This record gives sequence, structure tokens and C-alpha cells, in this order.
Amino acid sequence: MYKKEIEILKKKNRFRKRQIYDNLIDFASNDYLGLARNSEILDKTYNALKGEEYGAKASQLVNGYTEYHQMLEEYLCEINDYKAGIVVGSGFLANMSIFESLARKGDLVILDEEYHASGIVGTKLSQAEIRYFKHNDLEDLVYKLADSIHFNRVFVAVEGVYSMRGDLVKEEILQYLSAKKKVITVIDEAHSVGVVGDKLMGVVDLYKIPTVNTIKIGTLGKALGSYGAYILASKEIISFLENRAKGIIYSTALSNFDTMYAYFALKYIHNNLDELQKEIKKRKELIKSDSLIFVKECEDDIMLKSIELQQKGFLVGAIRPPTVKKSLFRITARISEDIEKLKEVIEWIKTD
Repeated sequence: MYKKEIEILKKKNRFRKRQIYDNLIDFASNDYLGLARNSEILDKTYNALKGEEYGAKASQLVNGYTEYHQMLEEYLCEINDYKAGIVVGSGFLANMSIFESLARKGDLVILDEEYHASGIVGTKLSQAEIRYFKHNDLEDLVYKLADSIHFNRVFVAVEGVYSMRGDLVKEEILQYLSAKKKVITVIDEAHSVGVVGDKLMGVVDLYKIPTVNTIKIGTLGKALGSYGAYILASKEIISFLENRAKGIIYSTALSNFDTMYAYFALKYIHNNLDELQKEIKKRKELIKSDSLIFVKECEDDIMLKSIELQQKGFLVGAIRPPTVKKSLFRITARISEDIEKLKEVIEWIKTD
């Protein structure tokens, strides 16, 4: 039924297939802090849930919501200075839920052109007018907002760290938006939590952005080493999402295990902040980036180059169109991997 389409993908070198990688030094994973295999966090999670249910139960509005979800939400609000929060199944679901439910007919949504695909898909489910502004370009954003007075509600969506570039959203953009009372700013912090900020809580933390009129999306995966995501906002917005967001209402609540693993990962970050900051700083200086992402375009057959790297013992991200316009190597400078090995793979990619 789809044979021709698959053959076309192969001819265009866009065919993808899942693989299992063993015994490679991992610079492809988004497990920035190495917490996905932290035995201290695992032990605390196990002990906290001993005798309780580990797995997922049901929708949050049935009986899937537990004291563990509440604990995590309250702690997230405390350390991020937000009034309310909700834990959801994934970052993709979080973006889908926000745009599908909050943006209505008569509203305006403006996204950075590099915003994650989940947000783009979510906006297509709304009846709002959708616009894009040039990546990290305040002047173009101001232009796209020029007639915003004619809309009921206005949303602007940016990412803390753009995952396919490694750059941070510009502070001037967030400061400008925070001064616009009518604008609700959506900040996807999936790749910035655990990586930037005095408390490693992302760009809102880094730039000291007021949390009023902002919606923060964070992941429980990536730097936290677990799975799932969360949304932080005003009590009114969280209540509305709880009542109208299909991705929340009709999906199974996150498991108790994933929830508590993320909770103890956050505690671990807080308790080891100075040491983590030092290791992060070393790698940022090495890759000359404000994040832990290093990107280098590849003009040759990137899959062949990727195999060469694997033969040398390294696993890195080989990203191809249509995910990006041009093929590129994407390296995550994970602090759990040897910095000397990181130097080696960076030099290989730079000089090849």
C-alpha cells in the first residue's frame, strides 16, 4: 500500500529505521546530566513507592491523578515561581494541549519559525490565525504583532534552547513580551531546563523573566532523566486546560514511577547545583555554545559519516531533511561522558 512512497524516501536518502546501539560513547542522547541512570535517584524512587502502584492507571480526571503527581506539581511551582502546574504524558502532548485548547477563533498565535513540530501541529487544530516570525528576530516579531489589538487573545511561542540550533531565545524578545500585557508568552523549556539558569531551571530562571502572562512547558525527560512533561501557568489557565485540553482529558496520566523519578531528579539538581554548574560550564566553553548542543552542517552523505563515527566508538545525532533544511551533526555535550572523548569527536567533525 505504501511501497512506492517508501521507495521514494529511500531514493531521497530520507528513509529512517529504528536501531539499537550498544557499546558506543553516547553524544546523541538528550540525557544532558546523565540522570537517566542515576542509582541514587532510582533508589529514592523505589523506596518512595514501595508497596504502591508503579504504573499508569487512568486519565487524570478518572483516578490517574495521585499524591505523587501533586507533590511534583507543587515542587515545580515552588522552584519556578508559578501559581499552578499540571503534569502531562509528554512534551508533544503539552504543546498540543496548549494550542489546541487555549487558542480559539478570533485569537492570534505567533511562533518562532524554528518552534518544535508539536506546537505547529497543535496550532493546526485551533481556529486561531497562525503566523511565524523570523528566528530570534525581535524586529520581525514586533512587525507581526503590529495589528494584535484586533484579536481577542494573543500568544507568542518560543523555545528556551532551540534543539536543532543550540542557541537560546534572545533575552530582549522575552523582556519585550513580558511588557506586553495582552500577550501570553509560551516558552518551551525542554532543552533549557537542567542546562541554563542560576537554579538550572531554564531561560525564565536565567533572564529573571516575570512569570505573569507566561506559560512554561518543561520536560521530565532529557535533563531530568525520566519521562513526561509539565505545564506551569496561572491557576485560571491550568484549570482551563484541565477542563478542555483533549491531550490531558483523554490520555492516561503519567505513571507514579516516572513522576517520582522526575521529582527526585529535581531534588538532585538542587542538592548538587554547584558541581553540575561547573561541569556544564566546561562543556559549554569547549563547544562554544550557550547550551549543551553543538551543531555542524554536513555536506557529504551524513549517514556514511555517521557510520564512520560509530566505527570510532561514537554515537552522535545525524539529522536529515525534512527535520532540518540541511543535514547536520548534532552533538549533546552530556556531562556524564568523558570531556576528553567529547573533544575528540568535536575535532573529528570540525576537521573532516
